[in-house]
Amino acid sequence: MKRIARIAAVLALALPGLALGATSTWQLDPAHTHAIFGVRHLVITTVKGEFGKTTGTLVLDEADVTKSKVEATIDVTTLNTREPKRDEHLRSPDFFDVAKHQTITFKSTKVEKAGEGKLRVTGDLTLRGVTKSVTLDVAGPTQEIKDPWGNVKRGVSATGKINRKDFGLNWSKAIEAGPVVGDEVTIEIESELAKAK
Repeated sequence: MKRIARIAAVLALALPGLALGATSTWQLDPAHTHAIFGVRHLVITTVKGEFGKTTGTLVLDEADVTKSKVEATIDVTTLNTREPKRDEHLRSPDFFDVAKHQTITFKSTKVEKAGEGKLRVTGDLTLRGVTKSVTLDVAGPTQEIKDPWGNVKRGVSATGKINRKDFGLNWSKAIEAGPVVGDEVTIEIESELAKAK
């Protein structure tokens, strides 16, 4: 009887610990994910473009979000700035060199809390074969909801900035006011996540 009591006590202590380590896996929904970039043009305005396909996975630690992991892949061939000649130039070796580098990847290395419902996610961004550490400001993930078909969803938004020249996107020309293409690129990602079944 004492042995059963001891086993019960051990289980009582162990199970909460197991629950604390529980994780859930979420897939980025490509149909409801937008990866947008913006860069200054002629110093006076910002041109924005979008990548049409982004996939990825979030492994969410339900008890300690800082232990979560995220990976994402952007299909560079789906680049669209609504101007075909500009898109063609951006796909060329002057910029993304899509013939050799068809994806951009991000793998998190650190997740930090940054206030209520906010995170700072640092990770390795690989663009045009160059990998650099980048930090994104993240809102979410939101609370779980169910869509009309019973799928469990969450939402997440991320923003950040990079210097394009750090990744070998060096092309530009100079005018009196400054560079034709700015060096700083803003990143905006808006995504629905579907809970893996």
